[in-house]
Amino acid sequence: MSQTTRKTVQSLSVGEIAQRSGVAVSALHFYEREGLIESWRSQGNQRRYPRGVLRRIAVIKTAQRLGIPLAEIRVALSRLPADRPPSAADWRKLSAAWRAELDSRIETMMALRDQLDSCIGCGCLSLDDCPLRNTDDKLRYEGAGARLLP
Repeated sequence: MSQTTRKTVQSLSVGEIAQRSGVAVSALHFYEREGLIESWRSQGNQRRYPRGVLRRIAVIKTAQRLGIPLAEIRVALSRLPADRPPSAADWRKLSAAWRAELDSRIETMMALRDQLDSCIGCGCLSLDDCPLRNTDDKLRYEGAGARLLP
């Protein structure tokens, strides 16, 4: 952001941003290090943020609640203009891009939930014949040893 633009934009201190967003100052510093938000230094060497960063933080926190990894959030935010806060149209684009992944995760979680009772019911938690971790014992063809580590 240019010096002229910075002077014309109402800016907030890191404490004001933390208070208004409900995000800890340390988290704001982390977001900045990770390239999710930007600040500049005032003449008194104080960190200053444009007001629009509050909406950007709201997008970050919402995406995190959805389980979107920070790396993906960073990529998505990098596609937005840096000179204004994210708009409703921007959010629709971001959420549409994440929807398919979320739907897939929801489907996977529902399938796991539905299989969970049979796993707990058997009591063995066998990696040789576990419908949750080794469906139809497909891994036996890959040889001995651990194959499914998270």
